[in-house]
Amino acid sequence: MAGLPLFNRRPGWMKGATALTTRWLESTLEVARWENMRRAGRRWGWWGGAVGALVGVIAYAPAPWLAQAVVVATEGRLLLADSKGTIWRGDAVAVLTGGQGSRDARALPGRLNWSMRLGLKGVSLVLQQDCCMPTPVVLAVQPGFSGVRLSLATQAAAGLPAQTTGPVGQWPAAWLGGLGTPWNTLQLSGVLRLSSRDLVVEWVQGRVRVQGQADVSLDNAASRITTLERLGSYRLDLLGDNQGQMTLSLTTLDGALQLSGQGGVTPTGLRFRGDARASEAERGALDNLLNIIGRREGDRSVISIG
Repeated sequence: MAGLPLFNRRPGWMKGATALTTRWLESTLEVARWENMRRAGRRWGWWGGAVGALVGVIAYAPAPWLAQAVVVATEGRLLLADSKGTIWRGDAVAVLTGGQGSRDARALPGRLNWSMRLGLKGVSLVLQQDCCMPTPVVLAVQPGFSGVRLSLATQAAAGLPAQTTGPVGQWPAAWLGGLGTPWNTLQLSGVLRLSSRDLVVEWVQGRVRVQGQADVSLDNAASRITTLERLGSYRLDLLGDNQGQMTLSLTTLDGALQLSGQGGVTPTGLRFRGDARASEAERGALDNLLNIIGRREGDRSVISIG
């Protein structure tokens, strides 16, 4: 480069004190840039660690968290006792109680198994229990801006389409004794069966809307407070219309104890009016039971809810 003296010359502003100041500024700016990059890397590291920790907590959230959520949602009437696993896959003992302060509790035999997964439309919860729900029951929960939508179906095996019509499960009627009065007094036996048809329940702005149909039957019911070996079989029909209103209808299929009634779910809650009567041949055996079921009016007992 000796032959190119022009390129060896520095501009006047890069000589003397000016040159020292310029180099100092360049060095200071370089240090500042490096410090900013280091701080940014540290911030990204903290954010990455926080996101990773959050994902880990969600992925491995323990089953008792779900059990606690169920207690809150049911006001303490349904417990998932001895819960194991995670909120995504686990099992527990299903227990009915009378709520806070109640001493009544009844557990189902065996363990309730669940699996839950997130999807684009919401949460899918699959429930199964050998005693009561041998066919997996699928609850699809879809949150929205104005409320929550829950639909019920069954799925015989993974990969098969869900069925929205048909039997859902069966439970021992004695399980109801865990709810306290009057069930703990009646001490029912028999089998509760649930079937549904395109059942959808929505909570919209604090109101319940029901579409589809559900049938709850009590087969071969009996009670320890009567000398009769069998009271009868009964069915409660729940029907939702296009406006989301739900009506209830209670009928007697057969038996010495005759039950009937009508009701529905209104904006103010559940309302039901019915009565219970005994067949003429069994009035003496059922008199005490009629006193417990409702308010006596002659030979019948009036049932009133809401």
